[in-house]
Amino acid sequence: MVYDVLFFIAMLATALALGGALAHALELPNKIHLPAEEYFIVQKAYRGWSMLGWLLLVQLASIVAVAYLSRGEARVFWPVVLAGVFLLCAQAVFWAYTYPANVATNQWTVIPGNWQALRTQWEYSHAAGAGFQALAMCALIVGALARART
Repeated sequence: MVYDVLFFIAMLATALALGGALAHALELPNKIHLPAEEYFIVQKAYRGWSMLGWLLLVQLASIVAVAYLSRGEARVFWPVVLAGVFLLCAQAVFWAYTYPANVATNQWTVIPGNWQALRTQWEYSHAAGAGFQALAMCALIVGALARART
């Protein structure tokens, strides 16, 4: 029962994280060419999104727990481990590209001279993160389907 609840939590947390990530990725075509003033106004919509960090911690903890519990079931274990790797890849992209753009713009409240490069970095890093979160979700689904067959 605990195993199933943790798997559910891992999948739900991943789905919720994917929702936020996809929101960023899907808006990219509409935002990428906005002039500075409009872009910085739109960026105000993200105030408070840092609270999703808790969700990512739940996602990681539950994936690690499910991987531990599935260690004797290779068909479940490896997709779950892969989901964790994809989550870590999404986080690596965030910390290497997204976060530095947030810092350089003071959370998109200051328009530095290189704001267009930072915008490109920020937007495409979010798209890459969304791709990794989607892959994490797919891997968890594969693991859940493998578990259902055992």
